[in-house]
Amino acid sequence: MKLESIKPSKSLNKAYKNQSVSREQIELFKTELKKVFHHIDEKQDEEYHKNIISDLFKNVFCKDKYLVNVNKKEDLVIRLGNNPSDDVGVMLEFKKPTEKRDMVSAANANVKALQELVLYYLRQTVDNDNHKIKNLVVTNIYDWFIFDGVWFEKNIFRNAKLKKEYLDFKSSGHDTRYFYDTIAAKHLADFKDDVPCTYFNLLEYKKIIDDNNLENDEQLIDLYKILSPEHLLNKSFSNDSNSLNVDFYNELLYIIGLEESKESSKKIIRRSELANRNEGSLIENTISKLKSKKYFGFANNDETENQYYETALELCITWLNRILFLKLLESQLISYHRGDKAKYSFLSASKIADFDELEELFFEVLAEKVENRSASVVEKYRQIPYLNSSLFEMTALEKNALALSNLKDRLQFHVYKKSVLKKASQSEIKPKTSLNYLLEFLDAYNFSSESN
Repeated sequence: MKLESIKPSKSLNKAYKNQSVSREQIELFKTELKKVFHHIDEKQDEEYHKNIISDLFKNVFCKDKYLVNVNKKEDLVIRLGNNPSDDVGVMLEFKKPTEKRDMVSAANANVKALQELVLYYLRQTVDNDNHKIKNLVVTNIYDWFIFDGVWFEKNIFRNAKLKKEYLDFKSSGHDTRYFYDTIAAKHLADFKDDVPCTYFNLLEYKKIIDDNNLENDEQLIDLYKILSPEHLLNKSFSNDSNSLNVDFYNELLYIIGLEESKESSKKIIRRSELANRNEGSLIENTISKLKSKKYFGFANNDETENQYYETALELCITWLNRILFLKLLESQLISYHRGDKAKYSFLSASKIADFDELEELFFEVLAEKVENRSASVVEKYRQIPYLNSSLFEMTALEKNALALSNLKDRLQFHVYKKSVLKKASQSEIKPKTSLNYLLEFLDAYNFSSESN
């Protein structure tokens, strides 16, 4: 019997692999993995280390959702719900870290650890009629071998000869050692084709777990997902690349100067209440400039105020459409050029200092063929292509009402109370201008097609 070892990245459902993981989730996972390594004691037995891993699952993935505990003779199980009566969904067999003879390895899988798992699986399926087991795991806390429950269903439960011998064993009075040596070992040896399993070694991640470089945390994402209920328990996940990131949505509304409210049973987007308005937000900045131009004359009433709001909203949506499109373009350019941000990152606070420069990017770079650009523009945006798109043509409203470059650059306001920038910062964040805030906010998210 040989194993076909598959990396976690190759085992994940492709749609789930592309799902976003929040900074908080990875930070918690990293913190708990540090605890795992801190508590490992190779002089202790498997019972000791089983409890360490049980805490990892409880604290990161399963708390109040999926019960993690022993189950009779089975070392550790994760149930499909949070009640003792819920079916077992994952079975884990533990060996102590120094165990060599009885622990599964790539070179020798037909050992006591896997033979025990076969026995426990038959007890679940034959005795308890539980056919909802999604994955089966053998680990010594460092090495992890994860077997698909579908393979076990097909090759263990549906093996009529093995099942008959198991039923005979149950009534024979023999001990479990007899089952392992005489029955399980024999049937496992009969598998000539490689048996697929996901494999990883936690020690390979220790350097990343111990360091404080946030960029390296990306290498923990596949490991996080392979141990998550979405994979191990085959729980559903959002399989929609257009699904809304609520944190992103709420903070973007705040930067614009809008808020979501409820009228009857409907959710609506509206201008922030007077007490919550920030002069530096995009929409308030725009309304202020429209008023200074007396765009709707000298009248000062609710109808005129609403006209200013509607016009400012249309302008802000136009500008944001361009900016969000450019974040996608920037991300793809960086991805195509193997992460070269130095050359291909062009929409950042360090590159775009004010609204004049942002307008220059729209109309003198993206709307112009390279040969028609001025020398200074070519020098600054050498890597940025021409986009033959109406998105980068000045609209009639911009021409008649207000250009982006007319907005005030100096106005500052406090960042959102739950800002993504606060989560990534170790110190207090000072008030920011709307453009600087918007660009730093967007930079905190990944706009690539395969999100992390």
